[in-house]
Amino acid sequence: MRDAISGGALTEATFYVLLALFEPRHGYAVMQFIESETGGRLALGAGTLYGALNALEERGWIRRHGDEGGRKKEFVITAVGREAAARELERLRGLTATAEKILGGAK
Repeated sequence: MRDAISGGALTEATFYVLLALFEPRHGYAVMQFIESETGGRLALGAGTLYGALNALEERGWIRRHGDEGGRKKEFVITAVGREAAARELERLRGLTATAEKILGGAK
């Protein structure tokens, strides 16, 4: 997973996982959020999602939230994760500004 804090781009899936976790959610709810927000264009499998959640937790970008005794583990974004998401948004804004300058209003 690339690190937006050191200048790399996040994958689209990773960015959406971070966005989903601005509210505490369990894995299935994260998958539903992503599928809904992308109109079904992006759908993560359980293995991909849980691999991403583990990697983001190891980086300190998300943390577990709430009762650890329950079957469904909820996660929420951390301050470091919010910074990474904000940096990615700025990177994407720069990319789209360049594209609009080059492409103009062409569709």
